[in-house]
Amino acid sequence: MIDLGSIHRPLTELEVKLEANRCLYCYDAPCMNACPTHIDVASFIAKIAQGNLRGSARDILSANPMGASCARVCPTSELCEGACVYAKDDSPIRIGDLQRYATDALRASGEQLFVPGPATGKKVAIVGGGPAGLSAARDLRLRGHAVTIYEMHDRLGGLNTYGIVPFRLANDVALWEAEYVVQLGVDVETGVEVGVDIPIDALLQDHDAVILACGMGGVPSLGIEGEAYAWDALDFIEHVKTGRRIGELGDRVAVIGAGNTAIDALTCAKRLGAERVTMYYRRGEEQMTAYDFEYAFAKDEGIEFRFFCAPVRIGDGDVTFVRTRIRDGRLETIAGSEFTEAASAVISAVGQSRLEHTLNAFGIVTDGGVVRVDDALRTSRAGVFAAGDCIYAKGRREAMVVEAAEQGKLAARSVDAFLRAEAA
Repeated sequence: MIDLGSIHRPLTELEVKLEANRCLYCYDAPCMNACPTHIDVASFIAKIAQGNLRGSARDILSANPMGASCARVCPTSELCEGACVYAKDDSPIRIGDLQRYATDALRASGEQLFVPGPATGKKVAIVGGGPAGLSAARDLRLRGHAVTIYEMHDRLGGLNTYGIVPFRLANDVALWEAEYVVQLGVDVETGVEVGVDIPIDALLQDHDAVILACGMGGVPSLGIEGEAYAWDALDFIEHVKTGRRIGELGDRVAVIGAGNTAIDALTCAKRLGAERVTMYYRRGEEQMTAYDFEYAFAKDEGIEFRFFCAPVRIGDGDVTFVRTRIRDGRLETIAGSEFTEAASAVISAVGQSRLEHTLNAFGIVTDGGVVRVDDALRTSRAGVFAAGDCIYAKGRREAMVVEAAEQGKLAARSVDAFLRAEAA
């Protein structure tokens, strides 16, 4: 496997002490309130300052079972660090780095901090072994319920394992996090597709509750001539993450799209040796869906950006675009504005498709492929709950690992309440 390096520099002992002792332990804890999983930041930092790394890691993972991954991929500048009282002076406490330090110490120790609760005799199926599914599985086991995760891939972790570039989140971290949950007695069925290898009716009949945490599918079709020449961005990242051959990218790589996955594809191609890597987006810079820190990172990596252009044809070695504009709030193409750019490789990163066929087979209500849930993450079918990217809807929820972890916790609480009400 090619070593693409890491963007995370380990903290020195001096840096750890300096950062940990800067914390003011604010009574209103703006950092904790800004964290979707509500990690007690002041408490875990205080324990680091005291040399109690075990207790610090317990604080982190008790609130966020995906705490090791989130220490690497969370948009901390927009969450905990952005809320830090020092942020106004552009010197927030390096909360993400300290969180990584504590969880890395736990990984090195090999210690398991949690134990399953007394058995309840209830069985829960979780469809999908990504952050939401793993988070739900952990909390359900702590409550004593039997849990089986059904995962289509060969390994657990979802996008943490397969869809986030290795220099941002290494596989050994994602797989450790998954195994840490499995150690609590979670049963796992990998390499199986629910609805194909396992009948949905049988799944519902054999379990007392089901949580859908199956995320989304691959990149949708561009609907243009020659798109067979283009990589699916998620496939591309998966190949790199798992060490599979990707072939020669050449010197000019074009990535279509402007979200976080597009940024990952862009920076990954650059680190793989492509001389010129360019993002093409049909809208403007203000409409990019990538986080600001991701955009800044891509700029630092030497990525080029082209806005207001949409692909109309992909050839063997080039891409033809048409210029676009926004008029009266609507996107439109500009007649006669086509232009062609050389491209030795093209990567499509225009979002993810929805698993509508599988979701509909559960007999639940969806809105355009998005599972409809209430505030307790209950679907329209009794005993079936949902969490993670399968309930993600732009403008209503964020597609972040930390959000998925929190939704997994909430789904576990709701399932637990449902099962205990049934047993009463």
